[in-house]
Amino acid sequence: MSEEARAFGPVLTAARPQAVAALLRYFRDLDLAEEAFQEACLRALKSWPQNGPPRDPAAWLIFVGRNVALDSVRRRARQVELPPEDAFSDTEDAEAAVAARIDGAHYRDDVLRLLFICCHPELPATQQIALALRIVSGLSIGQIARAFLVSETAMEQRITRAKARIARAQAGEGGVPFEPPGAVERAERLGAVAAMLYLVFNEGYSTAGDAAAARAPLCEEAIRLARLLLRLFPAEPEIMGLAALMLLQHARAPARFAADGTVILLEHQDRALWNRTFIAEGLALLDKAMRHRRPGPYQVQAAIAALHARASTAEETDWAQIDLLYGTLEIMTPSPVVTLNRAVAISKLRGPEAALAMVEPLGERLSGYFHYHGLRGALLMQLGRTGEAREGFMAAISLATTPAEAAHIRSHLDGLK
Repeated sequence: MSEEARAFGPVLTAARPQAVAALLRYFRDLDLAEEAFQEACLRALKSWPQNGPPRDPAAWLIFVGRNVALDSVRRRARQVELPPEDAFSDTEDAEAAVAARIDGAHYRDDVLRLLFICCHPELPATQQIALALRIVSGLSIGQIARAFLVSETAMEQRITRAKARIARAQAGEGGVPFEPPGAVERAERLGAVAAMLYLVFNEGYSTAGDAAAARAPLCEEAIRLARLLLRLFPAEPEIMGLAALMLLQHARAPARFAADGTVILLEHQDRALWNRTFIAEGLALLDKAMRHRRPGPYQVQAAIAALHARASTAEETDWAQIDLLYGTLEIMTPSPVVTLNRAVAISKLRGPEAALAMVEPLGERLSGYFHYHGLRGALLMQLGRTGEAREGFMAAISLATTPAEAAHIRSHLDGLK
């Protein structure tokens, strides 16, 4: 990575959602919007080091990207007269006027409009989330594939199909419309939008070392969009739960990694470093959500995070309540990953043998999952089954996606010696 990319990469990452959303609104072509943004980024990396970054990077990228896209459109249609330039550059176009009538100033946010377009119900849920991760957040195909536990080839095909479906809208072939949805349609898409935001958050949250600073804007962007969703859906407890969950988890960020980038497990973290402002906001949102008496998966996960946040030391953690909450989550959203997380609580309550009995049956479904092999190895190590623990740790280290994960497993292997 060049020195310029390291210096300005976080700024470009943070500006991407707004810039791509605005370019899509101008040209109604996902591929063109992406290509124009990428070209604008390349020009920024050449211009900004010499002239200094602009006061509003997103506006600069939109302006440059718009000109790039206009040039591209002219090249594609040399013999076809273009509409007046006003048709491309008028920010108060017909779509914006409709959006203003629906939601006032809140829904004019280009990023949210883009989210609702990507999360159209005519697209399968997996395509909705994958497309939004690619278009809105700019995650690579590999990063998205890891989030879904599928191959990069399968994920690339999934995103290509979704983009093709949306592209047909402009041609009038029954594709996904670009117009903002009405109130009923927005509510139907809310679940997909919430899931996408949490995956974006996790992509930033799970990164360690030097890369953590570059990906931190993903966490901040996900939290910002969740707060904005709350303005659109102020009485929706699951959005309150989602925002609370992200705030409570992000509050631990300053204590999650050592100076050299190695992982610090939750039980060993310096809780004085946790962001108490985020914790207070998250707890308040969770309490407000629970008063609606309409529990959902995000509220349950936020309640688990709240129990960790309220414990002043690791020893004070209410593992029995955490076990009950994970049991509830298993009923709401059955998943081997949920069961794997519940096994951690079981290990604290009933010991490693009981936890291992829960973990072992998950092997076939989680054979490619780093945390499965890491937890299994740790439980086997606690039981004194050194040879099996070493095999588990070796499997985990082969699946590590960051140097911090690999270093954490190596420390366990060193302990076995």
